[in-house]
Amino acid sequence: MKSNYKRLGDYIRQVDVRNSDLTVNKLLGLSISKEFIPSIANTIGTDMSTYKIVKPYQFAYVPVTSRNGEKITVSLYKGNEDCIISQAYIVFDIIDNEELLPEYLMMWFRRPEFDRYARFKSHGSAREVFEWDEMCNVLLSVPPIEEQRKIAEEYKALEQRIANNNRLIATLESTAQTIYKKMFVDDIDEENLPNGWRMGKIKDIANCSYGKMPNLKNKGNIPVFSGYGVVGSCEEEMFSKQHIIVIARGDSGSGRVVRSPKKFFLTNLAIAILLKDERYREYLYQYLQTQDTYSLRTGSAQAQVTINNLEDFDIMIPPLSKCEDYYNTVTYLYKYIDLIKKEEKVLTTILSLLLTKLTKI
Repeated sequence: MKSNYKRLGDYIRQVDVRNSDLTVNKLLGLSISKEFIPSIANTIGTDMSTYKIVKPYQFAYVPVTSRNGEKITVSLYKGNEDCIISQAYIVFDIIDNEELLPEYLMMWFRRPEFDRYARFKSHGSAREVFEWDEMCNVLLSVPPIEEQRKIAEEYKALEQRIANNNRLIATLESTAQTIYKKMFVDDIDEENLPNGWRMGKIKDIANCSYGKMPNLKNKGNIPVFSGYGVVGSCEEEMFSKQHIIVIARGDSGSGRVVRSPKKFFLTNLAIAILLKDERYREYLYQYLQTQDTYSLRTGSAQAQVTINNLEDFDIMIPPLSKCEDYYNTVTYLYKYIDLIKKEEKVLTTILSLLLTKLTKI
């Protein structure tokens, strides 16, 4: 063990302050991505006086780690006002911020190695729990406080760059939606369409194709896309350009319309819409975003979307020349978005490398 590794319990203390006088009403929860988030719990009739108060720059964690995606849910609260969380959570803070920086400790908690350690040290039969004593026995590298601040500032700068990029992506996507609305929604009456416009089906302009099970044993550089996200990589390329994808299976997402990567292998959880003319793509994507595609779901045991239902889905079909104008206009926006996402991927990799460096200090 390196000489600068210290026992975490020497730097932290548990805090248990209850909302007994009901002065705090900001109820938050904790996410698996290690963030404080608005609570979705039904609190009607709940006694909020038993909830725990969390002050800015205190920590909270969920001791139960089973069925939690192999992660431990822990976060640093950076809000400007006190909040309350479930009494089932453990709240703690750092005894002396001049010895251990909260942001530095949070970086340590974000390491995959910490998640693996917490799961290994979790015990129980019905449910596995990472007890407070085990949290205190965690060993971590504690460099001088100035070095901690430097590392935390580097991490914060990268996080801020990623957040700025996400805001820029949202702005560009909003711009594409605004242009779509101006060209295809404003002053357009579906009951009395302009000349050259018509109502039709997806099958009038596209064919649809199911994905299939990929072979993930042979790793390659082709992303495996499920509709929910990239879930791995393989050697086999199923599609060589971007397509509109409809999630076909899964109660949480079936019916959702998403964009695919540029080159990818599609899993059997989704359906690809293969346009007969690529110039329809940007129009159809935006149009489907405004429609109730979740109505495509069938099945009682598990929600799913079938090709037959998808191809028979009603759509408005403007003249191809109109769709081409829109395609040419927003293509530049999406090329810019792609560049930003490539940068974000690099920044995320750098963040991971920075977390890895913590063990080498």
